[in-house]
Amino acid sequence: MAFCAQCGSAVEGKFCPQCGASVGESGGTGSGAAPQAAGTGLSDNVAGALCYVLGLITGILFLVLAPYNQNKTVRFHAFQSIILNCAWIVLWIALSAILPFFIQAVLLPLLSLAVVILWIYLIWKTYEGKTKVVLPVIGEFAQKQA
Repeated sequence: MAFCAQCGSAVEGKFCPQCGASVGESGGTGSGAAPQAAGTGLSDNVAGALCYVLGLITGILFLVLAPYNQNKTVRFHAFQSIILNCAWIVLWIALSAILPFFIQAVLLPLLSLAVVILWIYLIWKTYEGKTKVVLPVIGEFAQKQA
């Protein structure tokens, strides 16, 4: 018995009785095995942009999820997101511990604004998909890890 590639229902003809999808001339997949997904769901540019959205969380998530953890482009963006966020956390803690309060009050908000602008730029350029933004030190390390 054949199965629909869209919903996995048993098919005996040209159309799936469950979802109505056309199964072609052969009447389904013909293998009798479980249906294969038509695609991975997200394109590389969307998955790469989503790696940056919640920083560490989405970066780690895309390194764990099955179809994306084998994609070199998505892995690069996930690693770059994770490393960038870890570097920002370490820098924030170090500057908070070292600098006097009056310098922190001016410097840390400016640095935070710069990181937010960089974060939005990375999401935008990755989603656009025309160019791959490789940050100077972080990006080189992320390319080696991907």
